[in-house]
Amino acid sequence: MVLDLVHYVINNHPDIHVTVLDKLTYAGNRENFAGLPEDRFELVVGDIADAELVNKLFSKTDAVVHYAAESHNDNRLKNPYPFLHANILGTYALIEACCKYDVRYHHVSTDEVYGNLSLREDLPGKGEGIGEKFAVEIPYNPSSLYSSTKAGSGFRSTCKSVSAFF
Repeated sequence: MVLDLVHYVINNHPDIHVTVLDKLTYAGNRENFAGLPEDRFELVVGDIADAELVNKLFSKTDAVVHYAAESHNDNRLKNPYPFLHANILGTYALIEACCKYDVRYHHVSTDEVYGNLSLREDLPGKGEGIGEKFAVEIPYNPSSLYSSTKAGSGFRSTCKSVSAFF
């Protein structure tokens, strides 16, 4: 998803410089960004929870799209800490820096924060039709460490954006 957004922005908005902050752990690959124009793209290898690094980067940007997450559920069985570190502490560092430097913030989450949505046999498409599985009124109902930390990240994003106006 991040790579798709980077390519879209580079290809369709020639006036925008893109910086990606990525820890390049098991899910990251520097080669994914090969061939992007060096004058419009920068890959910074680092941790989103590193407030000093995040502040340095955000002091010279105007928008952030937060895709970062520790997401491989099986890894939580061995060590749950990276989920809390990236998804909660990392989100905190990003939001604080966005507020400090008046940077626009977009939070990308996952459908997993809603838990398992059951099929609705009472609907015309038996729960498979357009708009039948999800509605904005559906509350968060995370069912794993990953989805609960992403829900926490989402709640933190919402709380900060709402409270910033008061």
